[in-house]
Amino acid sequence: MEKFFNIAGPCNPAKHYMLPATARLPGVMRLVAREQYFAIHAARQSGKTTLLKGLVRDINASGERIALYFTVESVQAYPDPHDGIFKIVECMRSDLLSHPLFGELVRDPSSPVPKLLPQPPDLGVKLFLTMLAQKADKPLVIFFDEVDGLTEGTAVTFLRELRNGYVTRDEIPFPSSVAIVGMMDIRDMKAKVRPHSETLGSKSPFNVITEDFTLRNFTEDEVRELYAQHTAATGQVFEPDVFDSVMEWSGGQPWLVNALARECVEKIHDFRYDEPITVADIETAKETIIRRRDTHIDSLMDRLRDPRVRRVMEPIILGNQLVELSVNDEDYRYVQDLGLLKEVNGALVPSNRMYAEIIGRYLSRDEQIRMMQSIPHPPWATEDGIDMPGLMAAFQAFWRENSGADRRAYEYGEATPHLVLMAFLQRVTNGNGHILREMALGSGRLDLCVEYKNHRYAVEVKTAKNFAGEKSYEQLAGYLDKLRLTEGWMPIFDEDKSKSWEEKLYNRDVVFKGKTLHVVGL
Repeated sequence: MEKFFNIAGPCNPAKHYMLPATARLPGVMRLVAREQYFAIHAARQSGKTTLLKGLVRDINASGERIALYFTVESVQAYPDPHDGIFKIVECMRSDLLSHPLFGELVRDPSSPVPKLLPQPPDLGVKLFLTMLAQKADKPLVIFFDEVDGLTEGTAVTFLRELRNGYVTRDEIPFPSSVAIVGMMDIRDMKAKVRPHSETLGSKSPFNVITEDFTLRNFTEDEVRELYAQHTAATGQVFEPDVFDSVMEWSGGQPWLVNALARECVEKIHDFRYDEPITVADIETAKETIIRRRDTHIDSLMDRLRDPRVRRVMEPIILGNQLVELSVNDEDYRYVQDLGLLKEVNGALVPSNRMYAEIIGRYLSRDEQIRMMQSIPHPPWATEDGIDMPGLMAAFQAFWRENSGADRRAYEYGEATPHLVLMAFLQRVTNGNGHILREMALGSGRLDLCVEYKNHRYAVEVKTAKNFAGEKSYEQLAGYLDKLRLTEGWMPIFDEDKSKSWEEKLYNRDVVFKGKTLHVVGL
């Protein structure tokens, strides 16, 4: 069977291009060998299940241990341990019905296993795993996936049963190594299973966890290795600059890396393997994936509605400081566990350029739709590029007319001015260009690079309270240096309702360090 780039569910080495299971999680096999209990956390669609099933295959292939994979995703709706623990045991039992070693044990009505199901909730999981460990003729390794989806009493009881089995395993058979796996790290799991005011006690179920692994994204070398598998199989080559482009847009996020390659190979080139994959193909693929709103993209958009996400994301769009949050705040860590944002030099930023693009477009989508009706043919987009002075003058008029809308109608009310401007620019560039968005917490600004027909236009959005004279000019000049441009635009939104529009609307040019800065009052 011809292999392909997979974007739906776990990867199978017989069917899909994929990397070795342990490459992105060094040290995990050492903990298994030492019979340790540990945790793994990773964002959705980052290859977590593929990794776990790969680890199970590798461990079983070694012949030294027996490894099993279970998911407790279906138990999320059962917070009461009397129901939840029963469901967990039933899930494990169902998964083992056809297992060559444990199948007979769980199928035989005369065996103890079916009788475990009505047991009190503080016994079910421990007894079931004890039965499996007794049946196994080698050390037993268990990977429990989606554990962070368990709630309330079910979560606490499940984890305590694992702990009880761990501390008595020298006397009573129990798995030698267990991994609890989910999207959240240990800190967030603890916060989720009990309120801040409560404690899990000195015998916390988490105190047997040796290490909490984070599943990282692909490196550029790993992307090269993955794509090289396709080249070896088909002869189709990826031009050298492609890898920089893939890393720039995807940040190495596994689903995006596979989706970009799949779009190029199967859709753009229609399996014509004699045609090389180019940077232009990656740009086209990126745009198609965003517009098509694949499941991964839809999931990302849904996350933006989460109040916890909005609490962090809105200041990032504005460039403001998160006064109420610290690096230890649950929401601060939550958006990173989701894979939406990452920390770079102490600042939170979108995890990759593609996510920044999606965030900007999604949050300004309603304005874009309205503008399609009111501005059907943007006159500022010409064959030679964009008439930026004309565009900014038009936006001043548009903002004066429309800025009085009720902010409560917007999901991100405080960021409305920035989002409306992005929608305005998006309306102009649609079909012939795109907007590169650079958002960073605490930067005091939103940097936009409008790319249109081989031209680039730098726009640095600020609010009046974030404008700091020469310091702000220094920021825009630095952005222009980065883009190798000599002029840029600085729209400044003034939300002071006591000021008249005559005071707010102005245009002035500032020459700063050899750069021409067009300051636009709004």
